[in-house]
Amino acid sequence: MKKIFFCFSLLLSIFILNEVSAQSGDLKIINVPELEKIMTQSEGDKIKVINFWATWCKPCIKELPYFVDAQSQFPDVEFIYMSIDFSENATKAEKFAQKKMLNPSGLYLIDDVDYNSWIDKVSPDWSGAIPATLIMKDGKKYFYEKEFHEGELEELIKEKLK
Repeated sequence: MKKIFFCFSLLLSIFILNEVSAQSGDLKIINVPELEKIMTQSEGDKIKVINFWATWCKPCIKELPYFVDAQSQFPDVEFIYMSIDFSENATKAEKFAQKKMLNPSGLYLIDDVDYNSWIDKVSPDWSGAIPATLIMKDGKKYFYEKEFHEGELEELIKEKLK
């Protein structure tokens, strides 16, 4: 009986440690009001790039290296990676983002699968397809519902920096 209790206690401890480490990682699970707050917060004339992606989206995965490249080229630009994976897959999304070297301080997952209730808050032009990117500067929003190709994102950022 003691062995069974010890094994159960050990398994419970491992489970609790895994849950704590999953919750204390870089990925922050947020709701729609928190997304709205992120989209309204601005630091002067700093550019903010918000990329909406998912681990199951091939065009999203294909374009992510261009965001990482731009992130290293423009250290004064704030890059935010907003996963729309299901919250049950948060650990998978976080590991994927780490592997792809996404900015850990700008890594989020929206915990609201009723996309139609919030996509218009990002942009009324958004059909809901991903990848999608919102670039913000000086209170203005520039929305792109497309897959970026090499050099395109850098050119847009340079244009916005002028």
